[in-house]
Amino acid sequence: MSKSFPEQLLNLFRPTVRAEKPYLVPGARPVSVKLNQNESPFDLPPAMKRELLEAFFQIDFNRYPSEQPIRLIQAIESHCGVEAGSVLVGNGSNELTYTLGMCLITNGTPVITPSPMFSLYASMVRLHGGIPVRVNCTDTYQVDVDAIIAAIQEHEPKLTILTTPSNPTGLAIPKKDVERIVKASSGFVVVDEAYHEFNPEGSALDLQMKYPNVIILRTLSKAFGLAGLRLGYLIARPEVVAEMMKSRLPFMVDRLAEQVGLLLLRHEELVSDRVEQIKVYTAALHQALSSMDEIEVLPTDTNFVLFRAGVDADALLRKLTERDVLVRNMGGYDELQGFLRVTSGTPSENKAFLDALTSAVG
Repeated sequence: MSKSFPEQLLNLFRPTVRAEKPYLVPGARPVSVKLNQNESPFDLPPAMKRELLEAFFQIDFNRYPSEQPIRLIQAIESHCGVEAGSVLVGNGSNELTYTLGMCLITNGTPVITPSPMFSLYASMVRLHGGIPVRVNCTDTYQVDVDAIIAAIQEHEPKLTILTTPSNPTGLAIPKKDVERIVKASSGFVVVDEAYHEFNPEGSALDLQMKYPNVIILRTLSKAFGLAGLRLGYLIARPEVVAEMMKSRLPFMVDRLAEQVGLLLLRHEELVSDRVEQIKVYTAALHQALSSMDEIEVLPTDTNFVLFRAGVDADALLRKLTERDVLVRNMGGYDELQGFLRVTSGTPSENKAFLDALTSAVG
């Protein structure tokens, strides 16, 4: 801040905003092998891009899109097998978390947030005046289900947030344990399923008809490979969605993003094939890391792997970056000190990473 800028103006911002930090990805820089953000290694095929180019020329850019992307909503409802009125689409699932906050969190509202968890959730809770109730994981980095249920009984929260499989750990919560948590809560339970296509436990969506307090969050950034377009969606009972619509800003999804989402939903077999490929690549990457001396590797139910070497994580990250490979240091989470996270890329990208790692720790 410049010396001449009056501090009293900044003090007009809400204290909860001033106390937060912006969400920034550390260490971002151009590299040949980018494996730090859990992205799909696959771009859209050229033929599909040409199809989108034709759709692009049909868009009237001087006209607003629909207040809500009705065609895309209907396509997602069909894809998920849910009744009409069950889906909200957002500018990425992250944006929808703020809709949840606006609807459910006021000053002092307790929200159960198992730790470690994607940091944006706790930030969102604080920004809306709520209180994140942190529940630590087990010694094996699994969600502590009994401790979560105890926290629910103590705090009676309006909202409990689960991520399965989890970012940052990569571990899925067994379906029976998700159900135990849902049954224990009189408030809403959000199940973030950003990586559900990779989850051997399957989706919690089938719990929603039995338990109306279940809200599912999903994204098209991971398995669908649309991280650059920002599309996510929320699934809840129609009565819940109808209330949430009252807080939704209109025109949050542009016409081009809607066209891309519709195109991929028409080509579900492409997404399914790519998911199976990524699973194979991830298993091979995990096996290769596990076979290396003095490397600790966590199990994974996602498209990324957490590992820890017997060296300083920051120093190792720098060495990998110098070798043109970018991964993520997970030291921002108390429980994951020393761990790095590598996204599974193509076989050639994974080999480049493993070669760089071998050189860096050798």
